[in-house]
Amino acid sequence: MIATRQEAALPEGLRTVDEALHRTRFRILPFLGPAFIACVAYIDPGNFATNIAGGSKFGYRLVWVIVVANLLAMLIQTLSAKLGIATGRNLPEVAREQFGRRATILLWLQAEAIAMATDLAEFLGAAIGFHLLFGFGLFPSAVLTGIAAFAILGLQRFGFRPLEAVIAVLVGVIGICYLAELTFAHPDYGAVLHHAVVPQFGSSEAVLLSVGILGATVMPHVIYLHSALTQDRLVPETDEDAQTLLRYTRIDVIIAMSIAGLINVSMLVMAASTFFQKGLLDVDSLEGAHKTLEPILGGASSALFALALLASGLSSSAVGTLSGQVVMQGFIKRQIPLMLRRLVTMVPAFVVIAIGIDPSRTLVISQVVLSFGIPFALVPLVYFTARRDIMGTLVNRRITTVAASVIAGVIIALNIFLLAQTAGI
Repeated sequence: MIATRQEAALPEGLRTVDEALHRTRFRILPFLGPAFIACVAYIDPGNFATNIAGGSKFGYRLVWVIVVANLLAMLIQTLSAKLGIATGRNLPEVAREQFGRRATILLWLQAEAIAMATDLAEFLGAAIGFHLLFGFGLFPSAVLTGIAAFAILGLQRFGFRPLEAVIAVLVGVIGICYLAELTFAHPDYGAVLHHAVVPQFGSSEAVLLSVGILGATVMPHVIYLHSALTQDRLVPETDEDAQTLLRYTRIDVIIAMSIAGLINVSMLVMAASTFFQKGLLDVDSLEGAHKTLEPILGGASSALFALALLASGLSSSAVGTLSGQVVMQGFIKRQIPLMLRRLVTMVPAFVVIAIGIDPSRTLVISQVVLSFGIPFALVPLVYFTARRDIMGTLVNRRITTVAASVIAGVIIALNIFLLAQTAGI
């Protein structure tokens, strides 16, 4: 048996790994889903804002940042999912068990702050999507966003599969929209490929924006969430079952994160080939991008952009709310009704809209804030998954721990650099 999983009867409705393998025609299907929910956080409205800003200001130069960030995300999300499989607990729960009360409270407070920044970006993005697609004012659009978010979260009463299906459909909508956008934009694919593999900054502003892209890609709240999505979804009864489950989970992560990465690259490439190539270097807002696309590529292109943004905001907003619930329950053993949490986390977005703060600028700033939360989720994750007494047979290989530690160190160094730049040091 797995070292840390407690003996218990399976809750009603759950299936073992063996049942999942032998009771379905397509063996992979029961294992797909968690990574698709997690990948939504990697294509949220914050990504739209940072990728458009990067493409319009620096052309294809920062494509490599997205590629690297996506590869990092694959490793990080696999570790998170593996922790849930090995322990039957999520990352906040393991942190609560392993750390002292004071450290746990501090981790919870920063995680809640990050969750608020995340939800602000996602809710604002969906509201802007409604505004751009249908021409409603921002405040009525925010009300519609709230209604839609409640409806999506309400699917949980029917189980997790309907929610996973809706999220997957919304991810598909975003992907199709951007595939169509690229047919309008006619990018230089040779230049895209070159900048995908050749690292280049060129200015301190590009470094600042790269950190924002990193913050928008590697999301701390979804590091917590992914471990919760796998902790009791399918229960391995033996070490062999655990290895099998992890193998299929890696496939789930690779497929979902590859889709998210291609969508992110498409966002930046579209902005670079449309705005940067025509000398429009200051298109750094979602509204500006939508308005500029129409005369350049036509009305269909701007409508596709708005539809993709709406799908992104609605799906990621629901996922952000689920993450907040996991954080509170895991760190402090407290839980509030999911719909109440959704209602409370809507308030900052309504305040931003009501007092007239630029929503697109707020989105970019929120992504920089998010990058500061990554180490607080990533360092404990690497530490726990490297411990055999916690992970059992699924403990990290040494090379995995070294790679993840280097990643954490680089991210922390980038955040220190960003802080120095912001403070004018």
